[in-house]
Amino acid sequence: MIKHPAQRVAVLFDAQNMYHSAKHLHGARLNFGKAVEDLVAGRPLIRAIAYVAKSKTGEEAAFFDALIEAKIEPKIKDVQEFSSGAKKADWDVGMAIDAVMLSEKVDVIILLTGDGDFVPLVEYLHGRGVMVELAAFGESTNAQLKERVNSFYDFSSSTKYLIRAGRRTAAKSDEGDEGESGPTRGSKRVKITF
Repeated sequence: MIKHPAQRVAVLFDAQNMYHSAKHLHGARLNFGKAVEDLVAGRPLIRAIAYVAKSKTGEEAAFFDALIEAKIEPKIKDVQEFSSGAKKADWDVGMAIDAVMLSEKVDVIILLTGDGDFVPLVEYLHGRGVMVELAAFGESTNAQLKERVNSFYDFSSSTKYLIRAGRRTAAKSDEGDEGESGPTRGSKRVKITF
């Protein structure tokens, strides 16, 4: 697919889908900020939205702050806990509705998800003249979704977007260091980069 410098772009990503794929396939986390920057490729970015879930513990607060710092708007939904112990925070409908609304304002929508439930959305967007680019982990991406989009970037094809466990991702604070579980709970704030 040819990328024109004047194409208006929106990036919508299913943070849970990307988080779990990166963790289970590569034992890593996805560098969302770098991925968005490279996928947009210098074109005008109209919106970048991350669809995220918030647990009762609030342990993901540093991640939300990092998204905002990277100029990615987090849309936050509480995790639903069922009596069976199952947990869910499904954003598919919200993500699809935003894509439909944004389709009037952009030329390209970049989806970061491997979920095949988005095939009808891609078909709808194509019918509106909007190109759809997809970026996800090839091994966990629905085959029909890959076939329907204008272009597909496989995050598994390169390690440049992966943050491995043990790699420093935060500035050191007087209160301690950030490990895999996040910044320490001291009074000083640490800057998270991802």
